Amino acid sequence: MRSLPEADPGLPDIRSPLRYLWWNARRQSRSLLAGIGFATLWWLVQALVPAVLGKGIDAVTAKDTRALLTWASILLGLGLLQAFTGIMRHRMAVFNWLSAAYRTVQVTARQAARLGATLPKKVSTGEVVSVGNSDIAHIGSSMDILLRGTGSVVAIVAVTVILLTTSVPLGLLVLFGVPLMAVAVSPLLKPLHRRQKRQRELTGELSTRAADIVAGLRVLRGIGGEQVFAGRYGEESQRVRHAGVGVARVESLLEGAQILLPGLLIAVVTGIGATFAVGGEISTGDLVALYGYAAFLIGPLRTLTEAADKLTKGHVAARRVIRILAIEPEVAGGTETSAGGVLRDCYSGVTLQPGTLTAVAADAPEEAAAIADRLGRYAPGDVTFGAVELAALPMAEIRARILVAGNDARLFTGTLRNELDVRDAATDEDVRAALHAACAEDIVEALPDGLDAQVSEAGREFSGGQQQRLRLARALVADPEVLILVEPTSAVDAHSEARIAERLAKARAGRTTMICTTSPLVLDRADHVVYVADGRVLAEGTHRHLLDASPEYAATVTRGEG
Repeated sequence: MRSLPEADPGLPDIRSPLRYLWWNARRQSRSLLAGIGFATLWWLVQALVPAVLGKGIDAVTAKDTRALLTWASILLGLGLLQAFTGIMRHRMAVFNWLSAAYRTVQVTARQAARLGATLPKKVSTGEVVSVGNSDIAHIGSSMDILLRGTGSVVAIVAVTVILLTTSVPLGLLVLFGVPLMAVAVSPLLKPLHRRQKRQRELTGELSTRAADIVAGLRVLRGIGGEQVFAGRYGEESQRVRHAGVGVARVESLLEGAQILLPGLLIAVVTGIGATFAVGGEISTGDLVALYGYAAFLIGPLRTLTEAADKLTKGHVAARRVIRILAIEPEVAGGTETSAGGVLRDCYSGVTLQPGTLTAVAADAPEEAAAIADRLGRYAPGDVTFGAVELAALPMAEIRARILVAGNDARLFTGTLRNELDVRDAATDEDVRAALHAACAEDIVEALPDGLDAQVSEAGREFSGGQQQRLRLARALVADPEVLILVEPTSAVDAHSEARIAERLAKARAGRTTMICTTSPLVLDRADHVVYVADGRVLAEGTHRHLLDASPEYAATVTRGEG
């Protein structure tokens, strides 16, 4: 089987589930058309088998050996052709399923990267996980069913034409019976659509709850709250179960209709055909062919009701996908360039001079974090970088030149070496220098495989202080033009904090660095300290100067002591 297509360029500007499914179909139109061709031929070959079988029986009745051999050879040829088209139909079905499913993964992942910090503010973790767990399967199935669904329509038309040539009443019965079956099934689709949507929503919420419990299990055990949260999870899982049972009720009715309605139609067609055979209006071979058509029609008719079910599920899944695709980033970039220089937040007045280590101490920690977000372009703000507005620079350039490292940054699964050197551009010496500056050598030395050790999800094998030091080392390995650290030593002991402060100043010598902290040990190592109160710069200077000149600063950094 040929390989899957490369990632599609750009993101689709789509706001309708049907348009998203149509966009997917157009992106793989060649493979879809090829699959529809094989599926149609596969169904048509099966539709012709009863006719050929009937002709062979008529040849036996007439004792025509030559005709019997001819129709037997045709039947053999149809069998071989059916085998070949069946194999190719299935291969194309799998290819189209995978193409549509993983194209959805591609555009969703690309949108997640585009949104960055905006995504977790707008969409829960469970909803994003549900796209990759279940929605891609339904979207893939909606493409897969197009092959067999289209072929089944052609097969029903072909059988109807054959029946019309054999007996006009039987042909008309099939011609009008199939649409009536579709009308009979349609009332089940709307409640199915509604219940499936509700189940998806509850499943997403349950996934979010599970992720929260796993991530905070250590804290829950510390405060004795695991039983409470387990109870809440149990209640939510029961709601998901009840929603699933509600979906199953409608689906069971739909499955029953797939058997009952075609069965009734086939029974009527067979009964009328037998009456015609007894009356001499059709031959014995025609009666056998008629029964074969009746048995064959079960497949195409069930495929049509299956198509209605899968397209409904695909519509529900596409609605979740376009909800994510419709989100716009909170901040956007421009097209200008900057030679760098002074980075200034005009609202607060915080100014970072090139090549200096600046510390920002705020009376409220969230104020310092807000300034860091504005300087890193994670939140809108009036910020200049040299002579250019930061908002006018492309986002890719901002992310490459300005790095904001906060305590909410995650550690990811993989080797520790790859975790620290995310750009795969640093040497072992660079990594070890960053570990030394972050006082994290002991963490690596304690691991049996050192830098080649595997990091578990979210780095759960490390303590809070170890995770913080590894995050600091990762930021130092990146070596950006401007590094903004938010409380990088809040979880380490005083001895380690003093060493980190000293080594960090040396490691970032000549580079622009800002540290949001109220730790006297770190503030004393800064070239310049800015004190922020109520979101504005209140005083600035060296740490020792501000201790004497600003009572508010002294009260903040000494926690009101001394």
